[in-house]
Amino acid sequence: MSGAGKTVCVTGASGYIASWLVKLLLERGYAVKASVRDPKDPKKTEHLLKLEGAKERLHLFKANLLEDGSFDAAVEGCDGVFHTASPFYHNVTDPQAELIDPAVKGTLNVLGSCSKASSSIKRVVVTSSMAAVAYNGRPRNPDVVVDETWFSDPDLCKESKAWYVLSKTLAEEAAWKFTKEKAIDMVTINPAMVIGPLLQPTLNTSAEAIANLLNGSQTYSNASFGWVNVKDVANAHIQAFEIPSANGRYCLVERVVHYSEMLEILRKLYPSSHLPQKCADGKPFVPIYHVSKEKVKSLGIDYIPLEQSIKETVESLKEKNFIGGASSNM
Repeated sequence: MSGAGKTVCVTGASGYIASWLVKLLLERGYAVKASVRDPKDPKKTEHLLKLEGAKERLHLFKANLLEDGSFDAAVEGCDGVFHTASPFYHNVTDPQAELIDPAVKGTLNVLGSCSKASSSIKRVVVTSSMAAVAYNGRPRNPDVVVDETWFSDPDLCKESKAWYVLSKTLAEEAAWKFTKEKAIDMVTINPAMVIGPLLQPTLNTSAEAIANLLNGSQTYSNASFGWVNVKDVANAHIQAFEIPSANGRYCLVERVVHYSEMLEILRKLYPSSHLPQKCADGKPFVPIYHVSKEKVKSLGIDYIPLEQSIKETVESLKEKNFIGGASSNM
């Protein structure tokens, strides 16, 4: 019970990664102050209140990313803060209002509250993304290894209208600048596409990528992404807080695969399912690349294999009725 007697804050606690983070923190004995936009919304809180240890050690706080000072009460008296709250979806009409402001202003708002409570807070762990790492125009192919020294290029993101990528890039940039000025000890966790079991009752964007393949999609994207299990991501956050020597950024990617390989794995696992056969465009497949696992080893993360992560995701999606009954041959 490494967290016994300690109090931490988790922002955006109803989210996919955050829900797992709350679960694992409670299991380790921490008291958790969890911020949500609406504590009265059962969709946001019911699954958290059911967690083991929640009755005794989970405290919900109302907070809004765009409201100055709204995280003051949640972070006050905490030993550590995990800032996970940031919107992630693709169909945006106003990227500034829907993605960029909540990511950038929200991060600075949370860090501002941390600065006020600096006497108790030992470290802040921020959920960033591989989106803030790998998009900089440098070639990505099978000979390339991306690592923590890479930073995405905001101008390139703007040119290609990659608004989510831009939001995470600008938010991380702003966070490093702020924490340096205020001498806050910050670590960032930079996961790729996060999959695995869902604790929350709503469908999140990364799990939806797999649900779409099983729900009658006619084509699949010509894209290569890194993938990682949500349990590994939540665990990495805790390790980054607990290990004194943890510092800087940590890329979290079990494996980079093209969508076509993702479908091969799904076909093996669920041979009777109707999966798309055709790529969305006739162009050559976007190449895969590698992401260094060197630095993350120091957090003691032994990655859950992608095949298992996919199976766990599908079983969870079935259980929550987000997909039809694909039957496994495992």
